[in-house]
Amino acid sequence: MPGSNLMRSICAVAIILLSNAAWAQSADPFEHGWTLDAGASELQFLSVKKSSVAENSGFASLSGVIGPDGAAEIRVQMDSVDTKIDLRNVRMRFLFFETFKYPEAIITAQLPPEKLVDLHQARHKIIDLPYSLSLHGVTKDGVAQVAITLVDNDRVAVANTTPIAIALPDFNLEEGRGKLQEAAGVDILPFGFVSFGFVFDRAQAGTPPRLVAASTTPGAAALETKGNLDREACEGRMEILSRTGNIYFTSGSARLSEDSIPLLTNLHDIVNRCPELTIEIGGHTDSDGSDTANRVLSERRAQAVNAYLVNQGIAPERLVTVGYGESRPVTSNDTAEGKRRNRRIEFVPVN
Repeated sequence: MPGSNLMRSICAVAIILLSNAAWAQSADPFEHGWTLDAGASELQFLSVKKSSVAENSGFASLSGVIGPDGAAEIRVQMDSVDTKIDLRNVRMRFLFFETFKYPEAIITAQLPPEKLVDLHQARHKIIDLPYSLSLHGVTKDGVAQVAITLVDNDRVAVANTTPIAIALPDFNLEEGRGKLQEAAGVDILPFGFVSFGFVFDRAQAGTPPRLVAASTTPGAAALETKGNLDREACEGRMEILSRTGNIYFTSGSARLSEDSIPLLTNLHDIVNRCPELTIEIGGHTDSDGSDTANRVLSERRAQAVNAYLVNQGIAPERLVTVGYGESRPVTSNDTAEGKRRNRRIEFVPVN
């Protein structure tokens, strides 16, 4: 019958079109390579305090690529840690992640072509993916179960199916955990759980994907603000900087170590953005040696920090230098660790 012939013709055309559409999805899952869509992607971590209170945080600035050979790399700007609270972000930067020394975390993986060659037909695959994480100066390998979904021929989503447990001691983050606990006055468990959802767009033919400066998620308030800070923000940052313990001197002297420069650079930036405040730079020592010698040494060390800031353009009249010696310990001097913590430089607004 004419109607049946017409219907068969329509079905045949539809089958041909669908078949052509399927073949249009490249059988090479990495053809031309892929570039991360940072605005559509997320990387989050969950921490637990007070034994049962979970807090979810993330990062606002990511960049990444998947090469034509399936080699994947994600770079995380650690300064963009986003807890939704300004001073909590600052604590995470300076006390926990020490972003002034370790500005990036890097995740690398080799996506297996043999497991994804039919992705253009299956559209969705779950695989075990070995990866490498470089964080806080340490690199560790692991395996994550990930779901890979071909949204369309030019867009793919990659997400973990279960949270990835990160033990803080594995990345030398235990000292930072201790600083956070002391600053916040809460217990924090020594592990976290990471989850991610990365979205990639296929690169254009002849234009291989490349890592670019990490872009920031629109509307994120995680990154350090520009311009002058209000008094509350200034006082909070001074208190946090005083807890870092990352200003170093040659043993028994007031000579600043080069290892101090990353933190001092951040200190200068913050002091510069608190122009209405006069800052006391207080030097402190452990109990080794005489009280008189310790007062002199602590004064000289505080003065060395003062001189650094003045040399960087801070007005001398904005800085007050005091040497407290061993008179204000923050903990017992009975252990090497206690002595290390008592040797410190503190910053206190005095007006």
